[in-house]
Amino acid sequence: MRILYVVQRYGADVAGGAEQHCRQFATRMAARGHHVEVLTTCAVDARTWEDRYPAGDEQLDGVTVHRLSTPRIVDERLYDTLGWEVLWSGRRVPPALVEVWLRAQGPVSTVLVPWLADRSAGFDVAVFFTYLFWTTWAGLRTAGGRVPTVLHATAHDERPFWLPIYDTELRSPDAYAWSTEEERDLLRLRGAGAVPGSVIGVGMDPAPRGADEHGFRARHGLGDRPYLLVLGRVDPGKGSTDLAEWFAAYKRRRPGPLALVFVGERAVAVPAHPDVVATGFVSDAERTGALRGALALVQPSWFESFSMVLAEAWAAGKPAVVQARNPVLAAQARRSGGALPFEGYVDLEVALDALRSDPELAARLGQAGRRYVEHHYNWERVLARYERLLTLARRRFAARGRRRPPGHLIRGSAA
Repeated sequence: MRILYVVQRYGADVAGGAEQHCRQFATRMAARGHHVEVLTTCAVDARTWEDRYPAGDEQLDGVTVHRLSTPRIVDERLYDTLGWEVLWSGRRVPPALVEVWLRAQGPVSTVLVPWLADRSAGFDVAVFFTYLFWTTWAGLRTAGGRVPTVLHATAHDERPFWLPIYDTELRSPDAYAWSTEEERDLLRLRGAGAVPGSVIGVGMDPAPRGADEHGFRARHGLGDRPYLLVLGRVDPGKGSTDLAEWFAAYKRRRPGPLALVFVGERAVAVPAHPDVVATGFVSDAERTGALRGALALVQPSWFESFSMVLAEAWAAGKPAVVQARNPVLAAQARRSGGALPFEGYVDLEVALDALRSDPELAARLGQAGRRYVEHHYNWERVLARYERLLTLARRRFAARGRRRPPGHLIRGSAA
């Protein structure tokens, strides 16, 4: 198949679960013999659109990547002001103003829509990540009718998800690639029940041997201390601030060597504490070393559609402690038997005490998580499901015929 992926950011230096999710599928589908191209922007992080990658085409792990220029940085004051008005004011906001907010969120490229209008029909299927960003909102409605479309929505129950501006987008793909059963049910509740799909998940490789745990400890001053690990962006919406505050309270009640380590880019500063370490973004090898040496992974995020880091920890045989108010994490913990849930401080204290006092419990949880990942997220099984899904999208597109005439453009996008 000739497969086109459309995603807001793409590359080895790009953090973010959805972006990593897309790169994994693109690279592995290319390795299976498919012709794979990616349409993306030059942006690297979520807070700026400035061109950190050069515009143009490159080959990356067997995939042809088309990078489109993103000509300005985010106006953060405008974005924050509009975000409050659109998401939190409780007032009815004109659709045109919501679209301004969506564009301010970025990244936006003025050449993405014309590119898709001219070239998307040359592919067998176009796959979009993720529902939230302009690249999907504008790109999906442009490609629809020209090529079969699949959407990895990576959706969770957050305020933007319910905005009417996404109504058409969420009902328009030929098929969905759902990450979990919970994401499927949420999208059906949102009104996308008429669109078929498959629960695909994300594949996981066995944890590599020989990870440099000792090097990670030495670089970040951990010595031989036990530590809890948080992988991913340090962000209040990811539960990072709450966890840091609860951990500080835990250390007041349970003095000792236990540390909390955040590994990932920082949207906000971590509250200062002598037992809290924030490394910032690290290489894949260092990340693996961090995971290898951890007592357990903590996943405190309120909003997840899958949680690749949780599956990554289980693939390494590590137990986890997860935010139970997140329905995806709670369900994954229940199905796997590989994690202890918590809702607030008291639950967290009980979970940490249990893991620290009972190594056999920690080992059983880690082993249960590993078995779960090996059964459900083996890459060969995942990709076989995925190829069947892409075929379903092509058949549905052929049965429905063209839905839009050529030349359909998003208002103002080609300016």
